[in-house]
Amino acid sequence: MDCFKRIATSTPTRSSSRFWYRCLVLMLCAGTAGSAPSLAASPEHGEVKERVAPRDTAEAAVRGAIEALFDGMRAGDASAVREAFHDDARLFTATADSLRSGNIESFAEAVGSPRDQVWDERTYEVTVDIDGPMASAWVPYAFYLGDELSHCGVNAVQLVKGNGQWKILQLVDTRRTECDLPDSVTSPDGE
Repeated sequence: MDCFKRIATSTPTRSSSRFWYRCLVLMLCAGTAGSAPSLAASPEHGEVKERVAPRDTAEAAVRGAIEALFDGMRAGDASAVREAFHDDARLFTATADSLRSGNIESFAEAVGSPRDQVWDERTYEVTVDIDGPMASAWVPYAFYLGDELSHCGVNAVQLVKGNGQWKILQLVDTRRTECDLPDSVTSPDGE
């Protein structure tokens, strides 16, 4: 505000020009803080390159932790599935009239049991919110047994970060058979 008051009352001098320059820089910084990735000049080439914001890196790590679960399911790898979860993790399925709890060990054993068809959970339009060591993700999905759609729904996933790794603390899913899915999900190649 002080910048605006001085505009109306000052005459241009060298020191007031520096003052206005500082005010302009502060206003630009305040107006763009957190809204876009920053840009940096490359000293070798003099070109401007986008710097990845730390939040983007954290979000990619959270998404990676969730995808590790689904990669483990596709591979039928019980140990990879267990590894995706925190030691105190919980599983739930919310239906129209009940909440069923699941057991991580039983789930991992089921994933690791021999089967004829790949368990392929395809996600889309994932949103992630992060606050320090805690993250929450809304993960719409379609679950395929081999090439056949079994069901779809949403996973609400809470994660915590410890020892530099994100782990799933709680996963609550919904399940339905009426599915309006994007092309990226209905085709394994996203076509």
